[in-house]
Amino acid sequence: MSVKLRNINEQVIVITGASSGIGLTTARLAAEQGARLVLVARNGEALDQLASELRRRGAQVGTVEADVGNAQDVERIGQAAMERFGRIDTWVNNAGVGIFGRLEEVSLEDHQRLFQTNFWGVVNGSLEAVKRMKLRGGGALINVGSEVSDRSTPLQGMYSASKHAVKAFTESLRMELEKEGAPISVTLVKPAAIDTLFAVHAKNYMEKEPVLPPPVYAPEIAAKAILHAAQHPKRDIFVGAASKIVSSSNAYMPRVLDHVLNASMWRLQKSKVDKVPGRRDALHAPDPTQTLRERQGMPERTVRETSVYTAVSLNKKPLAAALLGGGALLAAWGLARRNGARTV
Repeated sequence: MSVKLRNINEQVIVITGASSGIGLTTARLAAEQGARLVLVARNGEALDQLASELRRRGAQVGTVEADVGNAQDVERIGQAAMERFGRIDTWVNNAGVGIFGRLEEVSLEDHQRLFQTNFWGVVNGSLEAVKRMKLRGGGALINVGSEVSDRSTPLQGMYSASKHAVKAFTESLRMELEKEGAPISVTLVKPAAIDTLFAVHAKNYMEKEPVLPPPVYAPEIAAKAILHAAQHPKRDIFVGAASKIVSSSNAYMPRVLDHVLNASMWRLQKSKVDKVPGRRDALHAPDPTQTLRERQGMPERTVRETSVYTAVSLNKKPLAAALLGGGALLAAWGLARRNGARTV
């Protein structure tokens, strides 16, 4: 069935992981466009500061300090949204954490904590959103996956696994809702590397400080894609052509991509800086020293402020998007040849 979604200035939007990065950028952009917001993070003090900032600009904002990996916490989010605004039009499952290191070196406790946030946080949020939306005429569920939802990478193995799981869960939920005719749009957003605090917040088992591999895109591109999906039903959105390249390459030449990633990702995910002694991270608890920042500010790298591929794909120009996708695949093939990978 056709799902009709409200304009952003008519919506109540729940955003998890709202205290930094893509979530923070999305919250600020949605507030500018007149949305009423329910902002969620583990750091209540940061949420209060953000809410005060947005209220000074005229936005209506509620906050919930919560751990999305805890189902009871997520139920409180739904209750708070209903009590404050009476409905939920869009729910954005954005909260996530990362780990850099070989799978064999990472502790089981850390593996499980990552999955609790990245996967079970999405499951908890999705089921709570669907329950509330069914009572109020539908809405948009937006789950933030990753370019590694389609293709894993070394040194971020469990993060990749969690994003694969998010993709599988999202696809199954979408089909089940479509089968029953529920008026809920379900979108999976797949960002490429984004200039956020992801590497800073990640648990690090490497000898060097982690860094995201290029190309790195601005968080505003992801935020605009999320708010587009809140108003226009979309199945999948690739944020940045690099995400599309990774997905297409894995679909058509996975063994080539094995060689390309092994030849590049061990180096590109390590900075030149030695691991900082006593380094803090946000895996098990929020880092109070790194909040309310949209960007890390990538050293020695150029952040791409726009993505032609994503802009075209959002503007309902399928032929142009297909041509761009074909160009992306050719670019990936050329990259594979330059890296000397010959086995498909």
